Amino acid sequence: MPFPTSAGRRWLLIVLLLAAAIGAWQLSRAPQPKPATARSTPAATGPTPTDGRLRGVSWVAGDSVSSLDLEPLVRARVTWIAQTPFGWQAGAAVPEIRLQTGKGSRHYWGESDAGIVQTAKRARQRGISTLLKPHLWLRGGSGSWPGDVNMTSAADWQQWFASYSSFILHYARLAEEHQLEALCIGTELQHASVGHEQEWRTLIRQIRGVYHGQLTYAANWSGEFEQVPFWDALDFIGIQAYFPLSKTERPEKAALLRAWQEPLRRIKAIQRRFKKPVAFTEIGYKTTPDAAIEPWAWPDRMAVLTTVDEATQTACYAAMFETFWPQRWFRGLFVWKWYPGLTPDRATRRHLDFTPQHKPAEQVMTDWFGR
Repeated sequence: MPFPTSAGRRWLLIVLLLAAAIGAWQLSRAPQPKPATARSTPAATGPTPTDGRLRGVSWVAGDSVSSLDLEPLVRARVTWIAQTPFGWQAGAAVPEIRLQTGKGSRHYWGESDAGIVQTAKRARQRGISTLLKPHLWLRGGSGSWPGDVNMTSAADWQQWFASYSSFILHYARLAEEHQLEALCIGTELQHASVGHEQEWRTLIRQIRGVYHGQLTYAANWSGEFEQVPFWDALDFIGIQAYFPLSKTERPEKAALLRAWQEPLRRIKAIQRRFKKPVAFTEIGYKTTPDAAIEPWAWPDRMAVLTTVDEATQTACYAAMFETFWPQRWFRGLFVWKWYPGLTPDRATRRHLDFTPQHKPAEQVMTDWFGR
């Protein structure tokens, strides 16, 4: 490229100076961006709770977890997940609980210590907190559940509480080490929770000694929640809220709203007595016409002629949210349940299931979580 002459260089310099002056004048008249607000930590990419409500789902553990698995939760305005590891008890009257942290066990990676920690870490990156909610699994048959746990002697109860304390304190230490936001100290242990107040108060003090997050207990809807004597020692009252709301199939939302009034009265009475907020540690409805009759019962997957009923599931969700979300003492809920990676093309095998995913009930949940 040839170089300009001295005169040409002078004219070029003048043109450049004029161009710079015009550019500076235009920039001075343009709207100026607002200064960025300083942050002590990077902004979360997920939803940010503003009222302390638990906008939760019960997370189904799998063999891995990725940020893509969490994206549907962000869209649904979910701010909490409940993770559920298991302790194994050979029978309802056997006073020993086996702790399985994942090493050499046959359960899902997501139920292991490493899986819990990794899932919580990825969830926190999206602005989602974790309730660690250990359960007991009884090996006494398919019909067994934690509410069957009942020892036959005082000595066995003493041994059971020692074993259970080791079990739950393991998860308390895990929650503290990895800063999990809340811990559920027991689920539906109705024989243990009602008649052994001092044992639970001792255990709660031990848990408080190693864990500094929020504590709750998940009581069964059928009456246990009204008999638990140690709610005052916890941060909020937890209820597994599978209240029956109908005796007939396909109830209208108006009928469900009326049916909720008696459980609401009972829950209010406990809330006033202990002056603690209330959360539903589990609540959910099948996608079947009888969803409100026995909400705790799983659909019969072998009944090939069972009718899918999204309208009843949707009405159940709407009536529940309309009844409880406006209550100032209501802390929130965890929807049962949420399958990571469940895409619309794979959702048909879960269509009778409790999950609201890819059904109208999910939109009801999302709308109320956004309020």
